[in-house]
Amino acid sequence: MTGEVNHSLHIIHCDLDAFYAAVEQNDNPSLKGKPVIVGGSAASRGVVSTCSYEARKFGVRSAMPAAQARRLCPQGVFLPVRMERYLEVSHQVFAILSDYTPLMEPISVDEAFLDISGTQNLFGSPEAIGREIKRRVRSELGLTISVGISYNKFLAKLASDLNKPDGLCIIPYDRALEIIRPLPVTRLWGVGEKARQALERLGIKTVGDVQDLPTGWLAERMG
Repeated sequence: MTGEVNHSLHIIHCDLDAFYAAVEQNDNPSLKGKPVIVGGSAASRGVVSTCSYEARKFGVRSAMPAAQARRLCPQGVFLPVRMERYLEVSHQVFAILSDYTPLMEPISVDEAFLDISGTQNLFGSPEAIGREIKRRVRSELGLTISVGISYNKFLAKLASDLNKPDGLCIIPYDRALEIIRPLPVTRLWGVGEKARQALERLGIKTVGDVQDLPTGWLAERMG
């Protein structure tokens, strides 16, 4: 029927974990377990492109000035960006993903959406496909990838972030509100620190707070 909404679990979002840093650790096993920081150097004005989870424990984050990252994590291993290498690995990952559907939509070098509407009869349930993707990326490339599964892109992307790293999370239609309402607004796609602060000044802290607003209320105040 035209206009009918598909509430089945048919969208998968795949997001490689700390991708640049993971590639560096994979290419140089001596870096595994160490706080790897990719982008800039402590002596330059560069910014952090990404960092390993070991570095994140010290408060290092993407887009942070490298000098600040050095102060937070003086033992960090700073490495230059090797985009050519990351693109090479990215193509290998996307080749695996495209085995499960022709409807693959890369949205960056390290993440993509899959629409498996027409291929579940071939490869099994959405969860089975997600777990097989995770297994292959790990066994063939030595990397971990987080997978989110839902009935639309927005929720699939949100789901992939909930159990990072190396997670798999499913948000079915009948549990979507229960799962997302308590989450902080920063879990929403596109809401960064500045937006969080602006929303908090308006008393808005959770996804549920946003959902409860009258239509147009937020646009009137934030544009």
